[in-house]
Formats: sequence, structure tokens, C-alpha cells
Amino acid sequence: QVQLVESGGGLVQAGGSLRLSCVASGRTFSTYTINWVRQAPGKEREFVAAINWGGDITNYADSVKGRFTISRDNAKNTVYLQMNSLKPEDTAVYYCASSRDMVSSWSRRYDYWGQGTQVTVSS
Repeated sequence: QVQLVESGGGLVQAGGSLRLSCVASGRTFSTYTINWVRQAPGKEREFVAAINWGGDITNYADSVKGRFTISRDNAKNTVYLQMNSLKPEDTAVYYCASSRDMVSSWSRRYDYWGQGTQVTVSS
């Protein structure tokens, strides 16, 4: 089993940056693909980014390509989401979620979720 805890959210002006962290517990963390998924008020959950266990394969939603970067440090059981050039439409609760592998991630199949961290971008 994997437990996930997000942090790093906050209030930022448009054009600013934030870095989210997702710290995992569980000895099998390094074998999981980790995703960032967000949900804005009144909207469905939206895939943001994913990174495979080795950190050499990543996937991004078109809406964040070129602005967000996902990375991981398996020694620290942590996945990061660097968010630059933030826009008001990026405002949402950001969750990290694990998938068995990238194929599961592409199919939007998630096993474990964190509690989420709020990101608010003001115009």
C-alpha cells in the first residue's frame, strides 16, 4: 500500500510559480507511476502530468505542456510538480495519485490518492 501527502500549494499571481511535492510512504513507492491530477470547482478531475518509476518517461496534458515539469527523487520518496507561468485557469485542488504503470496512467486508472493541496492563481 502507498500513502501520499501533497504540499506546496498556495496563492500566487498570474505568471508566478509554485512547486508542489508529493511524499509517499511504502516500500514499493519506487515501482509506481505517479500522477498529478487536478479538480477545479464545478469541474471534473483533469489529468495534469505523470512520471514513470525510473523518471525517464513523462506525460503532460496539453494545457500545461511547456509550463509544468514533473520529476521524482526515489531516494526521498518524493515527486515534484514545478509549475511556471501560472494562469488563473490553473486554479484547482491538485492531487497526486499512483498508478501501477504508465499504461494504467494513460488509461486514467489510479490506485491511491493523496488528500490534495489547493492552488489559487489570481489575475
